[in-house]
Amino acid sequence: MTAPTIRPMTPDDVPAAERLSDESFHELDVRMRRASWPTPRRRGDRHSAWWVERTQHLLRTDPGGCWVADDETGMLGFATSFVRETTWFLATYVVRPALQGRGIGRALLDAALHHGRGCLHGMLSASADPKATRRYHAAGFAMHPQMFLTGEVDRSAIPALDKVREGTAGDLELMDSVDRRTRGAAHGPDHELLARHWRLIVSDSTTGSGYAYLGEGHTVNLLAATNRRTAARLLWAALADASIDRPVRVPHLTAANQWAIDVGMAARLELHQEGYLAVRGMKPPAPYIHDGALL
Repeated sequence: MTAPTIRPMTPDDVPAAERLSDESFHELDVRMRRASWPTPRRRGDRHSAWWVERTQHLLRTDPGGCWVADDETGMLGFATSFVRETTWFLATYVVRPALQGRGIGRALLDAALHHGRGCLHGMLSASADPKATRRYHAAGFAMHPQMFLTGEVDRSAIPALDKVREGTAGDLELMDSVDRRTRGAAHGPDHELLARHWRLIVSDSTTGSGYAYLGEGHTVNLLAATNRRTAARLLWAALADASIDRPVRVPHLTAANQWAIDVGMAARLELHQEGYLAVRGMKPPAPYIHDGALL
């Protein structure tokens, strides 16, 4: 086998990257699965299509942050990253499992990090894979354990809700302002992509502002607010809107977001730990529930 080539990702690479990502993360999920957890499943068609659209979006906004490793056998790994204002984010980072430990991952991450060389802050969501967390730590990231809430909502616990409305395109400036206060950088062009796929709700009053994207009736995809009370109001609204016959999932919670755990406990959800939020030059955002890839 010849030495791998590290090169910029192109749109033609995206389908192969999606397949490699699905295969690699499924292998990781099987390997790291706890005995009491459901058997991991591969991505469905809808999830795969979203992954492809999201990666094509990053190629349009940040082609310099997206890299591929390949040789004569095909794609060996890839990394997609992006910069929003003063912050660098890692969206996806994959090396074919059988080839890990050969320096491919280091070269890919170095290329992606170079795209954010002028940034003051950095953030990524990491799995529990010890090899990956070791690589992020070596790159100067602090690792913060993440938790998630899941289960059926105790509907009797849902408080009276007001000051929450459907979001519109006119809320973009408000949302970017909230982003800057919570995570230090606006989502900017990412909001258009998110709004095409997820339901947007907004709370904007004299006491605080915030928003949340809700996915498929049972998942909180992203939530940001200027204070904990507004964040809790939005999370309760999301739980109230969830399907009655399906368990909800509130992912990506750090210890900095105790307000979300308080809501989950009041709703009688189960709390579990999974993966890490890795940050550099910043604290874990709060009140904030990040999107796994667009953060």
